[in-house]
This record gives sequence, C-alpha cells and structure tokens, in this order.
Amino acid sequence: MKIVVIGGSGLIGSKLVPKLRQKGHEVVAASPSTGVNALTGEGLAEALKGAQVVVDVSNAPSWEDAAVLNFFETSERNLSAAEEVAGVKHHVALSVVGTERLLASGYFRAKMAQEKLIEASPIPYTIVRATQFFEFVGGIAQSGAEGDTVRMSTSLIQPIAAEDVAQALSDIALAAPVNGMVEVAGPVALGMDKLVEQFLRGTGDARRVVPDPEASYFGTPVNDQSLTPGKNPRLGTMSFAKWLETAAKKQ
Repeated sequence: MKIVVIGGSGLIGSKLVPKLRQKGHEVVAASPSTGVNALTGEGLAEALKGAQVVVDVSNAPSWEDAAVLNFFETSERNLSAAEEVAGVKHHVALSVVGTERLLASGYFRAKMAQEKLIEASPIPYTIVRATQFFEFVGGIAQSGAEGDTVRMSTSLIQPIAAEDVAQALSDIALAAPVNGMVEVAGPVALGMDKLVEQFLRGTGDARRVVPDPEASYFGTPVNDQSLTPGKNPRLGTMSFAKWLETAAKKQ
C-alpha cells in the first residue's frame, strides 16, 4: 500500500515513516525539503498519485495568529483537493487534545479550523488528537522563565513521547477510517509545575519552579481539563522519567 506522510521529515514524521516501511508499505516522506509543499501545492499531485492513505503530521513554521490559520486552512484545502483527484481512501491528521477548550489561542483556533475542513471533506478520515509531547516540555519550561525561577501553572497535563504518538499513528493509518476523533495521551497526568520540575532536575537545570494556579499556558488560561484527554484515550507506554533518561540529555 502506498502511504504519503505530509511532514515526513519532522519530529513525528521521521519516526512514523520507518515504522510504516518496516510493515512493508511504500511510504513517501513528503515535505518542502523533498519537493512536496502542502501550503503551495507544489509536488502534491505527483506525490499522492496511487496513494491509498495520507497522514498529515505537518506543523506551521510560524505560530502568529494569521500565519498559522493560513497554514492549516490552505494546506488542508490543497490536500483535500489533491486527495480527491488521487482517490485517497483514508486521511489521517494529527491534532491536539484540548483544541476545542483552548480557543483563546490563535494556534488552537487554527487547528480547529483544520479539523472542520477535514470533517467537511469527502475523504474518509481519522483525526488523532495527541497531548503535548515530552519533547516539548523544555519549551513549556522556557515559557515561564523568570530569571532563576520558572513560573508554572498547577493545572494537569498528560504528555506523551513522540515515539508513542508515531506508533499510534502507524496503527491508525493501517486501520479503517473512523470518520471521527481518536485521543492519544501519556500514561500519567500530573501538574504542569511538577512536570517541569522533573524536567529541570533531570537535565541538570538549577532553576526553581514556582507553582502558580493562575499562570497561563503560552498566554492561554488553563485548568485540569484543558490539556488532558477525555474517556478511554489510547495511552502511550513510555514514562516521562524513562524518556528523561534516554532522550532529554541529548537535546
């Protein structure tokens, strides 16, 4: 089976592509660096020719409100049109747990717009909403940095290893479309302040975490439901502590 991974050279795509190839599928790792650009449409028709499945794990290069909205809306429209011509049978898109609860953020408004376009498309689909990646925790910490301290919300978060996200996407891409949403999350929910404290200690960072129930998440208010999944999510197997041992110090 031919599978096209849009964003195939990124964090998730670079883990997903070999998983699908190991299962014997023809996989195209599509990205601007390989001449396939969903935003401009460049190379899409040729890349999708003969494809049965498209997995979109691309992300916007800019998170500025107008730019990120343009990226996700334009890319999705281009993909949908090219998929219809190519006869694609399953569109899989990576989104974010909590998207509908964080619409004060321009990024999440853009992801919601992308999801709505997918739902309106004639292509059978599965939207995979994942919680924040372990690989993103350093960025979360930096967002609250204040000199020698890091001010963090105490709201719950349930992050997941990128490897586990890629495994879930691999399985879902090879299954029948659900024409709906699947949530994937890490094995444990904990306060964002506790998560960042573990990250700092695990990476030898001496900064002190200051818990703040009123602190925002990249400027957006959050609570215990904002960044955690609903009922019966697919859970990753790698713990944050294990990931810290094997991956964080390489960054």
